[in-house]
Amino acid sequence: MATRTPFKIGVVAAGSPITRSVERQVTALVASAFPSGSLDIFFHPQCFETAGHFAGNDQRRTDSFLQVANDPCFHAVWFARGGYGACRLVGDILPALSAVAADKHYLGYSDAACILAALYKSGFPHIAHGPMPHDISRSGGEAAVMRALNFLTDPAFNEFELTASHNTKTAAFNISVLCHLLNTPFLPDLSDHILMLEDLSETAASIDGALCAITHDANVRRVAGIKLGRCPIDNSGGPKDQIGIEAPVPNGEGDAGAQEMVQHWCRIAGIKYLGRADIGHDVDNRVVPFGLKS
Repeated sequence: MATRTPFKIGVVAAGSPITRSVERQVTALVASAFPSGSLDIFFHPQCFETAGHFAGNDQRRTDSFLQVANDPCFHAVWFARGGYGACRLVGDILPALSAVAADKHYLGYSDAACILAALYKSGFPHIAHGPMPHDISRSGGEAAVMRALNFLTDPAFNEFELTASHNTKTAAFNISVLCHLLNTPFLPDLSDHILMLEDLSETAASIDGALCAITHDANVRRVAGIKLGRCPIDNSGGPKDQIGIEAPVPNGEGDAGAQEMVQHWCRIAGIKYLGRADIGHDVDNRVVPFGLKS
């Protein structure tokens, strides 16, 4: 990558908008942590626009992403937050990306994985699952945002999820997002990858059904194994059985039920279950590179 000083990160919102408070907090953290001015962060104005659920309409979100991705002044594209809507943009983004775009780092998780997956499939070498600016809104969120900033700027960064390796390929997805990517042209070849999965507040029925679809996919069946990140299940409105009693989540509360489901579907599919991964929709979310750790 050509030398550009300072290191410049462009923040775009492919799904839901963020607030000006998030911008102020992240900007203040950057000023405090990088007092020499070695890091410059730019929040695209589109991040704060609203069009229903979205941070601007589909065309606005597409144009804003491409503006930052194709601009040689930026070193990295950082997704502002999740939500949903990134999948609407992928088909228009991919053919409009320049050679400059392939030179950048891309970081996000949750819904942003729709775009991250497509970029990885296209051969972009610097794709990673990791914290986003909106995480600063969580209790203790500064640590998560600093983890992301250090990953993007520090060659000696060491807060990867421990599975990340120079010898073993990895990939990480929200369970629901990965399920939606199945049978699309945007899902990369996951052969020999350790696949890490996480989710947040879905019902047991949704997680179980998604895992059924994921583990029956021929591409996924070529992985080296699956690890489960944090996956708390929403028990507030689960499915009812035939006499109206709420169906229990296997093994009780927390994400123990999700672990039982992953183990079950891995066993059915003949996929190795490799235990737990240190990822999730929380401030402890670790960075997972797509592919080999560089």
